[in-house]
This record gives sequence, structure tokens and C-alpha cells, in this order.
Amino acid sequence: MLAAQRKDLILDLLRTEGRVVAKEVAARLDLSEDTIRRDLRELATEGRVQRVHGGALPASPAVADFASRSTIGRGAKAQVAALAVSFVRPGQTIAVDGGTTALEVVRHLPADLAATVVTHSPTIAVELARHPSVDVIVVGGRLFKHSVVAAGAAAHEAIGRITADVFLLGVTGAHPTAGLTTGDADEAAIKRAWVRRSAETYVLASHEKIGTASAFEVVPLAEVTAVLTDAEAPERAVAELRESGVDVRVAG
Repeated sequence: MLAAQRKDLILDLLRTEGRVVAKEVAARLDLSEDTIRRDLRELATEGRVQRVHGGALPASPAVADFASRSTIGRGAKAQVAALAVSFVRPGQTIAVDGGTTALEVVRHLPADLAATVVTHSPTIAVELARHPSVDVIVVGGRLFKHSVVAAGAAAHEAIGRITADVFLLGVTGAHPTAGLTTGDADEAAIKRAWVRRSAETYVLASHEKIGTASAFEVVPLAEVTAVLTDAEAPERAVAELRESGVDVRVAG
């Protein structure tokens, strides 16, 4: 079997089963485990799988930069945003993550909402500048240009002095075994700090993020209140998340 054929089979297994184990694929194809591991390394280099101990998980497609992501899946993100807004109450202090789905959320906030939004995303802050009754607090730090958010020690220290009622968390992957993940270690640390300073955390995860994984864990699934997704979320992956004890809310 040619390498291209093996890789196509691995990708098909990931789509249908949500994970592959190198030893099992090798036995199935009567090949050495080293051959399959080499295929997985090459697929990971191409950004098509996320390697884990013993095998691989589907790689999240949501690791492109902010500008690229802003044109993708607007309808799905709008569904997630509308669902997220239903958990926001007047008078709350709401921590809002960066990212394109979070941007949709603040665009969906009711015009008469009186609340405080705290964010480390200048994009979110600028969007809320036109909101008539939402107070905006901006957390500063080193600008992580890929996602257009503040990161680093200054942002981390500032978040540690804030208590939020709700955190709206953006991730690149939500997987039943890998948990909630993102593509950068510093950004994962900032997200983790927000989770630990918030009474409730709702995960903004449009369908392409469900059942996929990136390199850096944010928090285990047990540490969030619910995962919010849209109607196109893969049924198998949603079911597996629920079986692992996660409250998954599907828009619509």
C-alpha cells in the first residue's frame, strides 16, 4: 500500500472513529508500527492530525490567524453567539475571550443590556465601544497578534485581580479525551486564568471544533459549565462529549 493510501485511510478512520491508535492501524494493515507512526508524523507536520501518545486525534481547522477565521462559518458562529447570549444576565460582570466567535457574541448582546464586560481582546473592546449600556474594562499586556489578544505576565496578573460571573471561552478544539485545547501555550494560560476567576464558563465551540484537538490544553472538560455549539456539530462527537459528563448545548 502506498503512503498516500495509508494516510487517506488514517484520515478516514479519524473522521468515523474520532481517534486512531498506531498499533491497531498497523495490525489492521499488516504493517510495522514504525511505518504508521511515520505517517502520523507527516500528517501532523501537514496540520492534518494532532498527535497524542500512541496515536492521533483529528486536528482542529480553527488554528488559522484572526483575519482568516473571520470569514469562515459566520452562520454557525452566529448560532453559537445567540445561544451564549441567553446565559448572560443584566448586572453581571462578563469576561469575554478573544476570537471570531466571541466577536459574534458581543454583536448579539441586547442593546438594553446593562452589564460590565471585561476582555483582553482589543477587537472585542472596540466592538463594544458603540454599545450604549455595557461598561468595558480592557486587560492589557503583550499583544499576541495571531489572535489579537493580550497575553503574557501583565495580562495574567490583571486577570488574577478580577472576579467574573461568566466567562465566554473560545477554544480551537473540544474533544472527549483531549479536553479543551488551543494552538498556543501562552494563550492557553490566559484562558485558564479566566476560567479560574469566573463562577461559570461557557465554551464557544462551533461545529468544526467539536471532536478535534490542538496542542495545548486549556482546562479539562469537567472545569466548564457547558459547551455551546451549532446545529451542524457532528452527532457522534457530541454524544461522546455528553457520555464523558459534559453538558453540551446545541443551538436550534
